Amino acid sequence: HCPRVITLAQKRFKMSGDGGGAAAAESSEKQAKTITPSEWEERLAKASVSKAQLNKLVMNYLVVEGYKDAAEMFENESGESPRTPLDAVASRMRVRQAMQQGRVTDAMEMTNDLDPETLDTVPTLFFRLQLQRLIELIRGDKVMEALDFAEEELAPLTASDPVLLAELEETMALLAFPDKGLSPVGHLLEPAQRQKVASELNAAILASQSETTTPRLPNLLKLLVWSQQQLSTHCEFPVIDPLA
Repeated sequence: HCPRVITLAQKRFKMSGDGGGAAAAESSEKQAKTITPSEWEERLAKASVSKAQLNKLVMNYLVVEGYKDAAEMFENESGESPRTPLDAVASRMRVRQAMQQGRVTDAMEMTNDLDPETLDTVPTLFFRLQLQRLIELIRGDKVMEALDFAEEELAPLTASDPVLLAELEETMALLAFPDKGLSPVGHLLEPAQRQKVASELNAAILASQSETTTPRLPNLLKLLVWSQQQLSTHCEFPVIDPLA
């Protein structure tokens, strides 16, 4: 039995040795997959991103979001000129402000002053603006005026579109509740509803001015977060906080 015991012991020792080697190799592999802060900074420094490219990103964000004063200051400091005249940015922001205040008719008139074809080329947007006019009538308890407006102005626009019809029916449901704000469709009276339609109108005006409808910078930040999530499955590295 003794030789057999010795043989088994030798096998176990060998397996133990192999296991230790495998663990060491795994540990070494993990170490090899860890990027130190200094190495990470060195790699970032090698990335080819010019200051001019960064300036364009910042200016694009300021113009699309309508920060006219900030865009003017940035233009003076960086020399980066916006693609769209800043006077047009101010006009677009007046339209947005009118929408956020519930002055839908004023917003539509100002949009037509900027470009008469904007609302004609986006029928769905025109419907949603009219729908917002209906919401404002209901908000003001102008029930009979709201009913007439829905029948004369909105119903014909929904004749061949069940999606728009559903939106109209949801809005009309506000009239069925004494306390509209607490009803199942009360969200239509919240500021977020005005903001939503204002954003749609803002995007349409930007498109008519051959400008991007959404700023590029937030999309790049989303791409950064996604890339870091993917990279973290392969190695350890100093994570960049896009909100820091």
